Amino acid sequence: MKVKNLGPGKHADGQGLWLIKREKCAGRWMLRLVVNGKRREMGLGRWPDVSIGEARERAGQARRELRDGIDPIEARAKLRRRIDRLTVEQAIEQCFEARKAELKGEGQAGRWMSPLKVHVIPKIGSKAIEDVDQHILKDLLEPIWHEKPQAASKALNRVNLTLKHAAALGLEIDLQASMKTRALLGKQRHKVEHIPAMPYKDVPAFYQSLKCEPGVAALALRFLILTAARTSEVRLATFAEIGGDVWSLAAERTKNGRDHAIPLSDEALALVDCAKQRAATESLFASYRGKPLSDAAMSKFMRDRDLTARPHGFRASFRTWLEEQTDASFEVKEAALGHQIDTGVVSAYQRSDRLEKRRALMDQWAELLLA
Repeated sequence: MKVKNLGPGKHADGQGLWLIKREKCAGRWMLRLVVNGKRREMGLGRWPDVSIGEARERAGQARRELRDGIDPIEARAKLRRRIDRLTVEQAIEQCFEARKAELKGEGQAGRWMSPLKVHVIPKIGSKAIEDVDQHILKDLLEPIWHEKPQAASKALNRVNLTLKHAAALGLEIDLQASMKTRALLGKQRHKVEHIPAMPYKDVPAFYQSLKCEPGVAALALRFLILTAARTSEVRLATFAEIGGDVWSLAAERTKNGRDHAIPLSDEALALVDCAKQRAATESLFASYRGKPLSDAAMSKFMRDRDLTARPHGFRASFRTWLEEQTDASFEVKEAALGHQIDTGVVSAYQRSDRLEKRRALMDQWAELLLA
């Protein structure tokens, strides 16, 4: 009754327990403690929902924990985190957000999330991340471990990153779950198959045949062969990237996340002029709808010709020609493909992109294609 009749203000009950009333009929309990030499305040609930007897009991429990060397405020925070259990799907989303800066294009293409959305989230997305162990992961990935080895490995690797992220949040996670899963599933029965490539001696004839094709896919293929660039780099190319006789790719457009300049031969520059005459957008190779060329357009063109080789394989054709028909150094040959070769201390001092040496090679390659 005494508590009920108290007016607004702070009212001491003793031993650090206070009732703070903002009005006569409502308030809150607060306990003052000294934790590691610092005064802290710990809320004990609303009044009158928490009675004076319950508030005294809660205060007594907090003081007992403090005498035992436990920070009662931190202990309660951990308990609340356990109560608000994080699901696998939530943990994956948080991990993805934290890793965006490391991913190409901040992961907007969806490749990082794809194996998780297909193989993980639909099946165990609603489970608590703390409950995930090697047995759950084994049952999840066993059906695709040998049938879809790349997808299974990517899914497991990203689940492992998610578990590490959840552990960093303070959750009780088995950080060895991924390693144990691999032990249970065993070695994958998987034979690496390289993308089919055309022998470099056959490329000139194929290139000449493309000149008779009117479509944008054939034009893009010619540019791809001349530059030995990746398919995605070619189909998303813009006129703004062409400066003089150099095609400059920003880091977010390359596989290794580094800027890459590609010297353009006279034939490649002629193709740029041709594309400019027919283009209605900023895209070098736009589809009839004005959007960048589809990622399947060039492959379909080659399939329609009953060819087993694929567009990406021309990089292998070019690299084989470099190896067998030129005396260029290993570093120059790899740089021509946009591969990262100078790492660590070397990259700190060797800052040349070997552009002029690569220009000579690209001109020789163009001469071969036009012979």
